[in-house]
Amino acid sequence: MLKVLIVDDETVVRRGIVLGMNWASMDCVVVGEAANGEEGLAAAERYNPSLIITDVRMPRMDGIEMMRRLREQDCTAHFIVLTAYDEFDYARSALRYGAADYLLKPFDPDRIREALRRCTAEPAPAASAAPPVLHRIAVNSNRSTTLLDTDEITYIETDGIGRGCILHTISGKSYPDTTSLGEYESRLGEQDFYRIHKTCLVHLRYIVSIFPWTGNSFALRVRSTDSVLPISRERVRELRRRLNI
Repeated sequence: MLKVLIVDDETVVRRGIVLGMNWASMDCVVVGEAANGEEGLAAAERYNPSLIITDVRMPRMDGIEMMRRLREQDCTAHFIVLTAYDEFDYARSALRYGAADYLLKPFDPDRIREALRRCTAEPAPAASAAPPVLHRIAVNSNRSTTLLDTDEITYIETDGIGRGCILHTISGKSYPDTTSLGEYESRLGEQDFYRIHKTCLVHLRYIVSIFPWTGNSFALRVRSTDSVLPISRERVRELRRRLNI
C-alpha cells in the first residue's frame, strides 16, 4: 500500500485532498499532514512515505527546498507538486528533484488518480542518481504556461534575440520560452535529443532526412515542418553515430 504525506500551508487544501479522494480504492493511505517544508521534513522522517504531495509556496520552508533536502537524505519518495498558475517557475525547479506531476489549484481528483498511476508505474529516483528523465516540461511565455510532453517536441531553437528559445512540436505549433538552449540541452540531452548547432537542439526520432548543404556542410529536416536546420560540421559524425547511419 502506498503511504501518502500531504504538505500544504492551507488547512482547507489538505483536508480537501485527504477527504476528497477514496484513497483505499487506489491502494493508498494518507499517513500524515504538514503545514510547511520544515514540518514536512519531520513527517517524512517519521512516516517514511512512498508519495509526498506538496505545495510550492509555504512559510518557513517552501516545497522546493524540502524536496532538495529530502533527496540529499536519500529519500526515494515520489513527489507531486501543487501549484497555482503563476508559480510554474517554482514547479519547473521541482522537476530537478524528480517531481512526477503538477496539480493545479483547485486540484482535480482525476489528475491525482492519473499522477498516482504514473507513480506506481515508475520507480522513484534516488537522490544520488542522475537527473530524472523529463516526460513533461513547463513552457513559460507572456505570463502563460503550457505543459508539453517531451515526445511532442521536434526541435528547439534559439529565438534569435537572446530572450530564450522557441519549441516546435509535432502538431506544427510553436511555443516561445524564456529558458536557454543550454538549459534544455542539459535537461534533455540524455534522452533522444542532440544539439546539432549552437542554435538548435533536435529530437532524433523526428529527423526525416540529412542532406548536403552549402559548401561542405550538411543540414536536416524534421517531421511537421519544411524548415532546413543546419548541422555544425564538427557535429555531423556524432549525429550519424547516434542515428546509426
